[in-house]
Amino acid sequence: MILGDLLGSVVQNDDGERLGRVADARFVVDGAPNGLLADARLLGLVVSPHSWSSFLGYERNSITQPWPLPQLLRWRHRGSFFVLWEDIAVLGERSVRLRPGYTAYSPALDGNGQE
Repeated sequence: MILGDLLGSVVQNDDGERLGRVADARFVVDGAPNGLLADARLLGLVVSPHSWSSFLGYERNSITQPWPLPQLLRWRHRGSFFVLWEDIAVLGERSVRLRPGYTAYSPALDGNGQE
């Protein structure tokens, strides 16, 4: 699957309730280097109930300039959450279904708290 095909996909819980759309993906670079860099691994997806556009990096809580852009983007993505790849049950064509009991984490990059 190509990441561009996944962005904007509708995300549903295990009962089929619409939770939002895929706004972003988070990767980690870990493992032994393969050539110059280690391999990237998909950690999970950011789901936004109001907008599927990118956060443009403003999910980092410390970024506040240029005002009012950070405030506008945070408002557009209010209620967003991060879900681990392991919590995805089904990837369909333009849809994602989460497994029962999934955990919704904060999308902020400098925090690991749950919502």
